[in-house]
Amino acid sequence: LQISSAPRYPLRGHQLGYRPKVNAYDGWTPAQFEQYIRDLAVFGANAIELIPPRSDDDADSPHFMLPKLDMMVEVSKICDQYGMDVWIWFPAMDKDYSNAATVDFALKEWDEVYRRLPRIDAIFVPGGDPGHTRPRYLMALLEKQTQLLHKTHPKAQMWVSPQSFSTEWMDEWFQLLNRGPEWLSGVVYGPQVRIPLPEFRAKVPARYPIRRYPDITHSRQCQYPVPDWDVAFATTEGREVINPRPTQEAQIFHLYEKYANGFLTYSEGVNDDVNKFVWSGLGWNPDTPVVEILRDFGRYFIDWRMADGFAQGLLSLERNWEGPLATNTAVDTTLQQFQSMERSASPQVLENWRFQQALYRAYYDFYTRARLLYETQLESAALEKLRSAPRVSAILATGEAETILNRALTDPPAQWARARVFEMAEALFQSIRAQLSVPRYKAEAPERGANLDMIDVPLNNRGWLNMRFAAIRKMEDERDRLKAIDEIVNWTNPGPGGFYDDLGDLTCQPHLVRGLGFHQDPANFQSSLVGFAFRGSGGAMLQAPRSWWSHAETLYDAPLQMSYRDLDPNAQYKIRVVYAGDSTGPKIRLTAGADIEIHPLMQRPIPFRP
Repeated sequence: LQISSAPRYPLRGHQLGYRPKVNAYDGWTPAQFEQYIRDLAVFGANAIELIPPRSDDDADSPHFMLPKLDMMVEVSKICDQYGMDVWIWFPAMDKDYSNAATVDFALKEWDEVYRRLPRIDAIFVPGGDPGHTRPRYLMALLEKQTQLLHKTHPKAQMWVSPQSFSTEWMDEWFQLLNRGPEWLSGVVYGPQVRIPLPEFRAKVPARYPIRRYPDITHSRQCQYPVPDWDVAFATTEGREVINPRPTQEAQIFHLYEKYANGFLTYSEGVNDDVNKFVWSGLGWNPDTPVVEILRDFGRYFIDWRMADGFAQGLLSLERNWEGPLATNTAVDTTLQQFQSMERSASPQVLENWRFQQALYRAYYDFYTRARLLYETQLESAALEKLRSAPRVSAILATGEAETILNRALTDPPAQWARARVFEMAEALFQSIRAQLSVPRYKAEAPERGANLDMIDVPLNNRGWLNMRFAAIRKMEDERDRLKAIDEIVNWTNPGPGGFYDDLGDLTCQPHLVRGLGFHQDPANFQSSLVGFAFRGSGGAMLQAPRSWWSHAETLYDAPLQMSYRDLDPNAQYKIRVVYAGDSTGPKIRLTAGADIEIHPLMQRPIPFRP
């Protein structure tokens, strides 16, 4: 049987940065990079993007096998041996490129990389994230860098993106593009570009091809966040969790594929491994069903006898994240599927890091749901105790309620699943140097994929309630104590004829205008989305009501809208709102209808409060 095919898109690549921020690559040897690059090539990739020694990261890692530049040289050699293009993501990090001395420094610094690497096919300079240089100065710098680059790599190209540009800077950048600079080979569409890709393509002169730079690595606070992600997952598994999203990545690929000549994905490690291979397969043949790519993945990496079972397991992991976790019973079924594969797997498969990643997620998902159900029940029982306070006294009621809440610590559920998560974390460190914990494996930070450290974050209001109980016990007057308890038990009660919306809770946002939604608008230009203020280990947010951990938001200048119908025209309504969020900078203005201003632009209160 002879089968021949050719790739549909000329550029099909992935970023493999060697720096502390990534959650595994910084512990790799050149041989491990060679194996990974070869595997990507088998599935259709033809380009690898490197990161220079200086970026928005620490200078050193306890896991480094070689200095940064030396590893860049080794990976460049590997790519050259396989005939794969070498790109470099090269941020302009310094403060003022209108200053001649700053430009001279950049030319010398970048030239060291140009001279050391045996192969460079293209440089990609993001306009921001990191960096913050006005377009006129950025483009002038890149023209000089292109001239310098061509001294050692005469055919290498220069590409640029307008990431993080303001509206004013975007306009300036498009004006510069319309002049048709000859030194520029193409432009990149990545995260934090203010307009959708179809509009971007229409504004970029046709002479410049567009490369996509999709973020396949992050699950929240990112270009393509997981739609309707439950706050329990967002606060435990976090932004850089192991994240197979095969059908969603395919949706993102197909929605915008015609506007670009290919892609080089944004990656921060092996957490997005499955997504890389989905993109590679679709870049070769966009008509390939996703499940067939996953079967090839299972057949090639795991065991040909488990090809379909593993493929379906990856699809199940993606479905684990759909909708409210409390009602998603499929999470339990997913674990059962992987446990069946685990029992029948050979020793070689059990030591396979890709199999271990899937097990880690399946057990972590199950444990998180078990805790959510248990801690939700504990909170309900604790609130019932508080309602008895007028009969039994505030001190007794709060004491009994606190004891109930603390059963999450003294009698936690599903400890066998938790233990298995820890075993998989250790196995992944041994097999692929995955750093899933800061104290155990010297990861950079909890939000950098080290979600083992977040596995026991409270999933109810325990922190807030216990703080309130402590304050109540300090009150001298029983009437004050009972009043404080009444405020707790009626926290979400808007009164007769009123409405309570928790815009970060998927089950309590009936008045939120959602917009187009993920299938038409995965980057949320015209959609509202759930965002999360809870980051890292939580910090002060652990003492806040759980409803403040998540919120609804929109991007750029799009309004966040709510729709209330059938209001009583003769009634007076009082609005109480908590302006939470993951960014405290933007000001907020509240209006009713088209022209009634409730309040002008204002900074949100810090700390958050009603």
